[in-house]
Amino acid sequence: MKRLQHILVVLVVFTPSLVAQRQPYVPGPGDAWERKRPEALGMSAALLDSAIAFHVANESMFDRDLRAEITRRNAREPHPALIGPFKERGGPNGLVLRNGYIVAEWGDTRRVDMTFSVTKSFLSAAAGLVFDRGLIKDVHHPVKQYVRDDTFNSPQNAPITWHMLLQQTSEWEGTLWDKPDAADRRRGYDRQLQKPGTFWEYNDVRVNVLAYALLQVFRKPIPQILNDELMDPIGASDTWEYHGYDNSDVIIDGMRMKSVSGGGHWGGGWWVSTRDQARFGLLFLRNGMWGERRILSNEWIRLGLTRCDIRPVYGYLWWLNTDKQQWPQATERTFAALGAGTNAIVIVPEYDLVIVVRWINTAKLGELIGKVLAAVNHTSGE
Repeated sequence: MKRLQHILVVLVVFTPSLVAQRQPYVPGPGDAWERKRPEALGMSAALLDSAIAFHVANESMFDRDLRAEITRRNAREPHPALIGPFKERGGPNGLVLRNGYIVAEWGDTRRVDMTFSVTKSFLSAAAGLVFDRGLIKDVHHPVKQYVRDDTFNSPQNAPITWHMLLQQTSEWEGTLWDKPDAADRRRGYDRQLQKPGTFWEYNDVRVNVLAYALLQVFRKPIPQILNDELMDPIGASDTWEYHGYDNSDVIIDGMRMKSVSGGGHWGGGWWVSTRDQARFGLLFLRNGMWGERRILSNEWIRLGLTRCDIRPVYGYLWWLNTDKQQWPQATERTFAALGAGTNAIVIVPEYDLVIVVRWINTAKLGELIGKVLAAVNHTSGE
């Protein structure tokens, strides 16, 4: 008689909720944005209220009439004329996200305002979309390989790479939209240019050159691409605007389109609400993911937040807190989009925080960040 072998079979059924890693929360479009009490997410409501009061008590010194304000500030420059649109600014406002949820909101966060150089980080995202499409094969390629005119043909400009433009080390020489690069040589208007890649200078003309070069590669208006591939997917409103200058129209493939600016130094730039800025910041906190959708690649986020060798607190048009040099009150990995006024999108990965602040006294930004971080209680590992 054959021995019967009894085999015990254990069937384990995994439900999708057990197998799949739960996606971090991101809000739905528009006002479909969940709020949570600060205490529910390990934060002190009283300390957040104190941070808000501090902001309101330390409003920006910028005139509400931004055209008049920038006219005064530009007066000391060799080419001060404004060539783009302006609008009056609103009052102090802001928003704090933790784990993607709204834990604090103050002022008019739906008002669309100028952001000045916060625009640069938005433009950096546009460069990321070009890179992720494979339209830029390597950020260390010379830009002249991609731009069909003589913008990068001179001996000074021919070696310039995308990497240099994005890190503000390009030392591009020339005139764009009636503004020579010397109009914004902030480290000496009459200084001698250096070899591209060897000198860092915050220079709006050169960021405008980056925007122009990206337009030449995209062959479509940059605001349209950003709307379709970034702002719509993250549920932003339809109120934001991205401006160029009165004289920055170009013809591409027989169509007239605007080359946008990299800030509001002479007008224009990204005009947007605090709420839409918070979504943009959350996208970067989530490393380019929005729920289950990849908007920007991991590789682009890594490149964008890699410190510049000769300016370690700068990445690809993002400010970094390397060695806590920018904000001693913040964490080492904190990074931010910053604009005059002061406008700021501050991202603190260690605490899953996004802080958007509009119209605060520039000297008080670090202290405000510290006050928000103080609201994170000890259960969060502070």
